[in-house]
Amino acid sequence: MATLPPHPSTDFNPPELQVPATPAGPIVAEGSHRAWVLSDDHRRIDFARVTEWLQGSYWCPGIPRAAVEQAARHSSLVVGAYDSPSGQQVGFLRVVSDCTRFAYLMDVYVASELRGCGLGRAMVRFALNHPPHRDVARWMLGTRDAHGVYAREGFEPLAEPDRLMQRNRPAPWEPAGSR
Repeated sequence: MATLPPHPSTDFNPPELQVPATPAGPIVAEGSHRAWVLSDDHRRIDFARVTEWLQGSYWCPGIPRAAVEQAARHSSLVVGAYDSPSGQQVGFLRVVSDCTRFAYLMDVYVASELRGCGLGRAMVRFALNHPPHRDVARWMLGTRDAHGVYAREGFEPLAEPDRLMQRNRPAPWEPAGSR
């Protein structure tokens, strides 16, 4: 396996990514943070668990499993964090990107009992260092309560928020008028 060079950072060394030195098949990168394994292998994702987490989140309450799986399929990157001894999934995030100019980091979730241990930050570093994504020019995300996690990785409030626009409508599983 080839070791990837670290991504520039202020005060945090990212988990070292290991990429198989085989030209065939999709990239499967793995790293570690303390007792957890980080992986981009979508076959390892426990979609029942991730759906439960996201259904209880403020950003997509009630999302059905089919929508979680579809979103993962159409993402450029899904990352799972797993307890090393048991293999149980303890974290998740995904990235939507063209892998050149733009990436949107989303659905970052760490099991409640592990928050504050640096696992969320390690998953973000994993995504920022991921081979097809590490040279992306602009990364964006939305958060209500984790600004400090992302600020340590170089994210900052928009300099010109009035330049961005949005279009919102209820998702098919949301009741009408919920937005």
